[in-house]
Amino acid sequence: MLTETPVTVRYAETDQMGITHHSVYPIWFELARTDWIKQLGLTYSQLEKMGVMTPLSQLECRYTGVSRYEDELLIRCRVLELSPARIRFGYEVVRRGEEKPICTGSTLHGWVDAQSFRPVSMKKRFPDLYAKIESMLQTG
Repeated sequence: MLTETPVTVRYAETDQMGITHHSVYPIWFELARTDWIKQLGLTYSQLEKMGVMTPLSQLECRYTGVSRYEDELLIRCRVLELSPARIRFGYEVVRRGEEKPICTGSTLHGWVDAQSFRPVSMKKRFPDLYAKIESMLQTG
């Protein structure tokens, strides 16, 4: 499953050179990831109430273009890898109406117990949810 989250670059997100500051892109990744989870049929807060959290263990960003104030962008998000212990999301930031990304990246998250922060097997703890995510991975 691929989601597209619209974002309009705000003035506060630009730097002295008039381009979007590099630190904003990971924030947009989080916004897109939250939308992806919603399309799955639940929210992050519901997942946490179920006793599972997804701490970030790795972040990658590759900048291949720029965006500027008031540019209309789409943040594309999909699951790249899934295991019982981890999930990796991939992102592309594109200007609306264009296909060439101005930024690509990924985030790697662990599945952990909300109380102990110890790793959990999502496949064992929530087999139906795991299977649903797995099916989304296969359909792209």
